Amino acid sequence: MSDHPVSPARPVSLFTIVLLLGVFAAFLVVVKYLYHPAPLAAFNAAPDNLSKDWEWRATAVARRKALADLREKEAQQAASYAWIDQKAGVVQLPIERAMELTARQYSAKK
Repeated sequence: MSDHPVSPARPVSLFTIVLLLGVFAAFLVVVKYLYHPAPLAAFNAAPDNLSKDWEWRATAVARRKALADLREKEAQQAASYAWIDQKAGVVQLPIERAMELTARQYSAKK
């Protein structure tokens, strides 16, 4: 321990703390009385105001249906064969088959 006595807080420090608390309280009052969020979020706009590309965003039901359709399409793609770019020789393979081919390719190099 030191031999110096602990000095009390200076009035300037106390004034600064009180001032900062006052500014924060004023901010809270302004936010409470002047901030009014929009009643409809942008993604809940009326469907008639949306373009065809954005209709899926109109309602929660439409968003769920779009997500279900997307997941179904991705599941079909993950389990089927298809050409991605025939000229370049790029194909789409089921995931299991791609893993088998990759394992065979890397095990042959050892």
